Amino acid sequence: MNRFTFLILIVLSFLPPIVYAIWIRNTEKIDRESWMPIILCFIWGATIAVVAAVILEIILEIPLSISIKDGNVIGLIMAILIAPFAEELTKPLALRMKVVNRELDELEDGLIYGAVAGLGFSATENMLYGWSFLLQGKNLGGYSVGLFFIVFLIFMLIRSFGGCLLHATATAWTGYGIGKSVMEKTSVFKIFPFFVLAFFLHSCYNLLVAFEINGVVIGFVIAMFLVFVSVYVVRKKIQFLDSKSR
Repeated sequence: MNRFTFLILIVLSFLPPIVYAIWIRNTEKIDRESWMPIILCFIWGATIAVVAAVILEIILEIPLSISIKDGNVIGLIMAILIAPFAEELTKPLALRMKVVNRELDELEDGLIYGAVAGLGFSATENMLYGWSFLLQGKNLGGYSVGLFFIVFLIFMLIRSFGGCLLHATATAWTGYGIGKSVMEKTSVFKIFPFFVLAFFLHSCYNLLVAFEINGVVIGFVIAMFLVFVSVYVVRKKIQFLDSKSR
């Protein structure tokens, strides 16, 4: 991979999540969040959350590989159970950083910071998937460079919408639970229902994009619709809570 291709990969991986993060942050009109905690949440998601999720997934995969011999079954379980659990557990921990935690003074704040942490995670995930796609492309014969590049752009475009906004909206709900827990000084166990919601959204999306019984296209279309509805609901929730502070 030459430097120009790598630069394109970085831009395609990180630019959409950054734009989405600004968009989500600016959904709030009154007392918008400071840039520093926003940036730190994004960095957490793009670095610590990714590493922690990978380690947790590896640990949880060990008993699966011992008890199940079918690689396809293991892959499906990893996609719809293990990955959503590990990722939705590590991403929202960004809100536990002191510089972020002390900013949780409105209910919509948790939604915003959670979404931004999810977008940071999706940026690094986009880069890793894109890197893997490009490396696999070297082994594909019969494709011109131009055609392969177009396919690569389509692949990254899909990830820039589906993957990015899925991570944002799912983690936004856990962030909302954390924000409520901090503001209302309630037990951390009150966060659990919101974590379950985040896990459910993430799991459903992964299942849909992997579901091939009725065709990949049908699952993909439903997955994109799920993402569209999810981000619409999250933004409406932010706007509603923000309007109450007026």
